[in-house]
Amino acid sequence: MNMMRYRGYIATIEFDNEDRIFIGHLAGINDIIGFHGSSVDELETAFHEAVDEYIAISEQTGRPAQRPYSGVILGHPLI
Repeated sequence: MNMMRYRGYIATIEFDNEDRIFIGHLAGINDIIGFHGSSVDELETAFHEAVDEYIAISEQTGRPAQRPYSGVILGHPLI
């Protein structure tokens, strides 16, 4: 499984062979945020837009955006 990073958020990336697209989900938060793209550039753009929109909606609603986990569990880094 591959990962991307943007503004402190990490996304896990998979490839869907049937639909021939990359699918990503933000990792380390309870909210479910997904995005997809048919190329790496499209996927990266969709990832950045998903994070930016998530933060903007959180600010508009007054509900703080969840921050990703610190990356350390029991003293071991996740990445």
